[in-house]
Amino acid sequence: MKKILIIIFLILGIFTPAIAEDKTVMPSETGIVESIKYEDIDGLNQGEQTTKQEVTVRVLTGEFKGTERIIDNMLTGNPAYDIQLSKGDKVVLHLEPVSETVASADDVNFYIADIQRDNQIFIFVGIFFALLILIGHKKGLTSIISIVSTIALIFLMLMPMILSGFCPIASAVLVCILSTIITIYLVGGFNSKSSAAVIGTMLSLIFAGGLSIIAIYFAHLTGFAGEENMFLYTARPDLNFEGILSASMIIAALGALMDTAISIASTINEIYLTNKDLGIKQLFTSGMNVGRDIIGTMSNTLILVYLGSSLPLVLLSSNIDMNKFFNLNQVATEILSALIGSISILICVPITAIVAAILIKRQKEKINFDFNN
Repeated sequence: MKKILIIIFLILGIFTPAIAEDKTVMPSETGIVESIKYEDIDGLNQGEQTTKQEVTVRVLTGEFKGTERIIDNMLTGNPAYDIQLSKGDKVVLHLEPVSETVASADDVNFYIADIQRDNQIFIFVGIFFALLILIGHKKGLTSIISIVSTIALIFLMLMPMILSGFCPIASAVLVCILSTIITIYLVGGFNSKSSAAVIGTMLSLIFAGGLSIIAIYFAHLTGFAGEENMFLYTARPDLNFEGILSASMIIAALGALMDTAISIASTINEIYLTNKDLGIKQLFTSGMNVGRDIIGTMSNTLILVYLGSSLPLVLLSSNIDMNKFFNLNQVATEILSALIGSISILICVPITAIVAAILIKRQKEKINFDFNN
């Protein structure tokens, strides 16, 4: 286990670019709502009524801790943008300096960015990790390490690489390959089974990257399928948004590809251990039979993930001409993303089956450093 952790830290240390801090941006702080006063004002748009909340907020963190500020919170009736506050709510405060020198709280403008939700997130993360360890024991612990490693790779490696101008597709493939190596070897141990799953996943990821490039080019996808893309474009118009779209397709397919590859490789390994007289062709056939059972549910899983995340878009189809609906950039992007992931799973099955059959059958000495036994 120590060797695995050392490898992970070395990978993160080598490939993580330094992130420059912008010292002109003040850090956000946390506050608590002490009181709220309501005031109805004439709406700014065609006579509509707008409600103004005069919110008294006590700052809980930072250099202005303990100070109180009265902040206007406008309620326009649009649930997408309104922040509904009550007394006792904790909020995230956005700070902007009035001048270059900040001597006191009066030199800073405070704005309510949103309600604080990270405590609830931490609670559910804790429940998830506790159940992983309780049910999975050592495998649960290695799963947590692999999850943390993957998140670290995305935030500390992929994000800085893309923002620094590296090719988003190549960056995504590299990060996904590193995540695959860490995850599969941690969970499955160093053996032919895990090596076959790693190779199968890596080749399928490369295929998914190439397929996404083809789909984006021929479908004329712009990479602007949601508001977050427009916000990013406003901040960084120099980025390759088509490449970012392709990278998101690759990352979205990673989990399903790893599941498919390790399932097939593990099955072939178990079959071989049961009957070592079986040849490569027979092992490959067994792997394909298992793969055929997997692809139905796994492809369905990907489709459902995309449909679930795009449910409001699906409901919108009832009010739009179907020909226009399916040709919308956002709809086409979601459909092609799901299809690329599903096609990659289909390709992953024969690739992993043949690689696993060859590696497991022809191994002369099985080196198995399994950390889960």
